[in-house]
Amino acid sequence: MACRRLLPLLLLAAAPPSPREMIGVFAGWGAFRQGANCFAIARPIVAQGRVGGYAGIGTWPGKGLRASLHVHLSRRRDRDRPVTLTVAGRRFPLVGSVTDLWAPDAPTDRAIVAALRSARAMSIEAVDTARRPFADTYALAGAATAIDAATLACVAR
Repeated sequence: MACRRLLPLLLLAAAPPSPREMIGVFAGWGAFRQGANCFAIARPIVAQGRVGGYAGIGTWPGKGLRASLHVHLSRRRDRDRPVTLTVAGRRFPLVGSVTDLWAPDAPTDRAIVAALRSARAMSIEAVDTARRPFADTYALAGAATAIDAATLACVAR
């Protein structure tokens, strides 16, 4: 089942022209290296019938980022409404565009990654452009291992 959810990501990862190297698949999360950058990525397990969303934790040495959250929503959001990530009973604000979101700062990034390492699921709640609330939910089995594998792959270079 996890492989079936990851198949579109694996195909995307193998597609030219961006050469990506698969590090491994850990439950529902995949770890990849692309040039100097490394990341763990997963698709939502619940996206209310939509496709295209993903969440990733990446290390981007050229940008000075390590274990940094990036979320691509499964639908466009209303920019005037806040977006919240909930993990392990904690709520974190996210910032960004209508589809791509990040933690607002490095301390929030670190708190999110620490929380998801011991949680079973996380969800991103937003309101779409038609003013309907929605949530993208992710299983976190394998996330910590995928994050560690991606981080180590960047350090090993």
